Amino acid sequence: MRLFALIVLVFAFAAGSASAGVVARIDISKQTMTVSQNGNVLYSWRVSTGRKPYRTPRGTFRPTRMHKMWYSRKYDMAPMPHSIFFHGGYAIHGTPHIKNLGRPASHGCVRLHPKNARTLYNLVRRNGPRNTRIILQN
Repeated sequence: MRLFALIVLVFAFAAGSASAGVVARIDISKQTMTVSQNGNVLYSWRVSTGRKPYRTPRGTFRPTRMHKMWYSRKYDMAPMPHSIFFHGGYAIHGTPHIKNLGRPASHGCVRLHPKNARTLYNLVRRNGPRNTRIILQN
């Protein structure tokens, strides 16, 4: 009986851990991001992802590095405030081009309103990149 109770406890802990942390889910077809923490939705924001012929990668990632301010060497030192890099040079970051949010407009990054980018950056920093998943899907 003790073994059974221990197994149940282990599975319950594993199931609870699966929803732990921060999840930023980007729906590329809808150009939206939903941010959850521990399974509870906190935010839903409009984004801009890669416009033709540029592409935003799909898949599940963890943040690889974070910068309060970054300047793109590839695109004329364009400012990328509150950058959360997740796959090579691809990042979630703030943009001054807020009128384009809700439609593809980037070179592949995920653009957010600057206030939302700061909110997400601070949430990821508090919880840690290892406890954060970034999911990009159609």
